[in-house]
Amino acid sequence: MIQAKNLSKAYNGTTVLKIDHLEIQKGESFGLVGNNGAGKTTFFSLLLDLIQPTTGEIINSGFRVDQSENWKTVTASFLDESFLIGYLTPEEYFYFIGDLRGQNKADVDALLKKHEEFFNGEILNSKKYIRDFSKGNQKKVGIIATLIGNPEVIILDEPFANLDPTTQFRLKKIIKELADNPEITVLVSSHDLLHTVEVSNRIVALQKGEIVKDIQTSAETLEELERFFAV
Repeated sequence: MIQAKNLSKAYNGTTVLKIDHLEIQKGESFGLVGNNGAGKTTFFSLLLDLIQPTTGEIINSGFRVDQSENWKTVTASFLDESFLIGYLTPEEYFYFIGDLRGQNKADVDALLKKHEEFFNGEILNSKKYIRDFSKGNQKKVGIIATLIGNPEVIILDEPFANLDPTTQFRLKKIIKELADNPEITVLVSSHDLLHTVEVSNRIVALQKGEIVKDIQTSAETLEELERFFAV
């Protein structure tokens, strides 16, 4: 489904990411962990063709991301608030994304109804612009927007940050449900080892831009990662 080959990114001569080979299989729930500056967001930005690699390539759904637009029809992502349109209300934004992804208003409304609990009564019918919401509520909008149009690849960067504990619990439930679908590949990056382990069946740890661990999630995974990052 996703392949990175001889991938690197350097700024002013300093390499911030170097992945010789990485494959993420279709249907995998993939967690990316690491300290600040480890290269997590850089990898996702390369995967989404937001920045150009210094060397190598990434292939998504059979298409090299920097040479084709075709992968975009099956991929949805939320990295940060810059993905939102601040002068729209949440409903306007959801319908706009729906239109881009071939969904009618009824389709979008059905999805919003399904995730009503996640919004906790704070998003819909608020008559507020997205820019006027808290960081946490902006994140709720961005995360649910990634689900519109039934994408096959969903990419979430630090999705648990700025969310209260109840919303984190509800988000984990949503991600686990997505992960149960063999047609959906979920990629999540986070500083929070516990949350990432709970929603991922595979964990890759980055350090200084390189892969230092690649493990299938088990009962011992959290303890193993905690020991590693405690050094």
